[in-house]
Amino acid sequence: MKTALLVLLCAGLVASCSGFRDTKIRESAFEVETGPNAGSAVDDGSSLLDIFRDGGAKVKVNRYLWNAALQTLDFLPVQSADPFTGVITTGYGRPPGGGRAYRATILISDPALDARSLNVALQTQSGPVSAGTQRAVEDAILARARQLRVQAGKY
Repeated sequence: MKTALLVLLCAGLVASCSGFRDTKIRESAFEVETGPNAGSAVDDGSSLLDIFRDGGAKVKVNRYLWNAALQTLDFLPVQSADPFTGVITTGYGRPPGGGRAYRATILISDPALDARSLNVALQTQSGPVSAGTQRAVEDAILARARQLRVQAGKY
């Protein structure tokens, strides 16, 4: 009984495949374009490497804020720093003369030397720090950025 059911099921599957026998296959479906004139799904004449040509990759962060953040928090080991997105991520580190370990994530979101361009998130191993501590670190970074700008002669 099981064998007969299995034979009928297989015969039904084989019979249903014969419906595709008359289907025409386009020859162009198997052609592959190569070379410099090959098309793509979106062909606007550009490529991924165009952003690096002719200075196309522009850094959109304030260089004084960027350097001030790295200098002010130099006691923290930098895990990643991306000047294109403006994000600096650090690992845990202890400030000189301090007993508590901190880590920070800094976001510089604008090319202007402005307090609104800087966001700092500080954390200890037991959780986030107080708003006053975070504000003090932001103020220290902003003060250092202003010093760097004055030293560069860009009043």
